[in-house]
Amino acid sequence: MSTITWITARGLFGRRRFLLLLPLPLVLLGLAVLCRSLGVDPGQWGPPVLVGLGLAVVLPVVALIIGTGVLGAEIDDGTVVHILTKPLPRWQIVLPKLAVSAGVTAATVAVPLYVAGVLADSVRLGLALAAAAAALGALAYSAFFLALSLVTRRPVLLGLVYVLIWEGLLGNFVSGTKVLSIQQYVIALADRLAPTGLLETSVSVPVASVMTALVSVGFTVLAIDRLRSFSVAGETS
Repeated sequence: MSTITWITARGLFGRRRFLLLLPLPLVLLGLAVLCRSLGVDPGQWGPPVLVGLGLAVVLPVVALIIGTGVLGAEIDDGTVVHILTKPLPRWQIVLPKLAVSAGVTAATVAVPLYVAGVLADSVRLGLALAAAAAALGALAYSAFFLALSLVTRRPVLLGLVYVLIWEGLLGNFVSGTKVLSIQQYVIALADRLAPTGLLETSVSVPVASVMTALVSVGFTVLAIDRLRSFSVAGETS
């Protein structure tokens, strides 16, 4: 498994798509610093920056770029054949790739979210955002997008539909969709760790906890099962 992890990390950092991870976290960090330096009331800039940008855009988009790339890119260019020909159980392929995806996503979003949380409210909020988003949110999103890369040839497009339409548009107007929104789980868990008026959601903490676990485990199992259906040529049966 360590070999798969190393190959995945080396391939991820060697691809140009990794450069796409940098702008959004920098924008989040820059806006938070700018608002704080200008003396803007955190009650005004906190929700749109922390939630509207940080949790609704930066976290899911970074996870989408990485999650669909750790295995999907190998399927597209055919290099997955070298892994599939190894006598390895499919879970020993999926789990290391999921670990790399979640780990890199967490490392990318944790620092800007922590700094933005500290500037908006307190160190406790910064730590809560980093823990909920970087740990739990990164894992759930990564499992979802990794599975998506195995069930469709257009994982990025469908991932954007989920992030922008389901979580972004419908999530703001149709309350029932929030129960199936990873973004809302992250908000609920972060608010539980550091209660503040800057984070608001109608999803309860028990529901958020259970659904985060179900999404993480369920889509990981789906990815493993889907990978079993791939032949050596990399085509699905």
